Amino acid sequence: MIIINFKKHKKVLKLAKICSDFRKIIIALQPKDIFLISKKIKSPIYSQYSNSKYNALLIKKSGAKGILLNHSDNPITNSVIKKKIKKCKKIKLKTIVCCSNLKRAKQIDKLRPDYIAIEPKELIGGKKSVTSIKPDLIKKIVNKVNTPVLCGAGIHTKKDVSKAIKLGAKGVLISSAVVKAKNPKKKIKELFMGLKR
Repeated sequence: MIIINFKKHKKVLKLAKICSDFRKIIIALQPKDIFLISKKIKSPIYSQYSNSKYNALLIKKSGAKGILLNHSDNPITNSVIKKKIKKCKKIKLKTIVCCSNLKRAKQIDKLRPDYIAIEPKELIGGKKSVTSIKPDLIKKIVNKVNTPVLCGAGIHTKKDVSKAIKLGAKGVLISSAVVKAKNPKKKIKELFMGLKR
């Protein structure tokens, strides 16, 4: 599974249509973009966050299948995460909860999200992949939690994706590698090669 976080990408529909050509891709959009895009593509859409303006129910009604929680752009406390997960389960929205270390991963695991995404803050948006800089962290989290693990931060190549899967992750979170690519379709094809065992 590959989740592509569009962040504040300007050409949302164009990139979403490219992503929609690939199975096993989830795209994470700003809540305001979900309704428009969900009517025009096949890929599952997750919201990048939820808040008082864009709550879980509105996000669901807009056509999203899930929500990213506690992403580095929108950090929240464990008590808030717990409430949001409970609400999402009630309305059948999937949850991916991000964290940067083992301690927090263990805490989040008890809240029973659908996925935990490990993203060390210092590697987010950079060229160095979590799979090469902190492989032990991924391995430890995979072994210490019951929730399926995803990983992100600095994932740019098929080798990064392949290593994440070998370390026990069920998939990866990617942003800049695709969003800033001159040829996003080519980049996605390359990353997909890393999912093959």
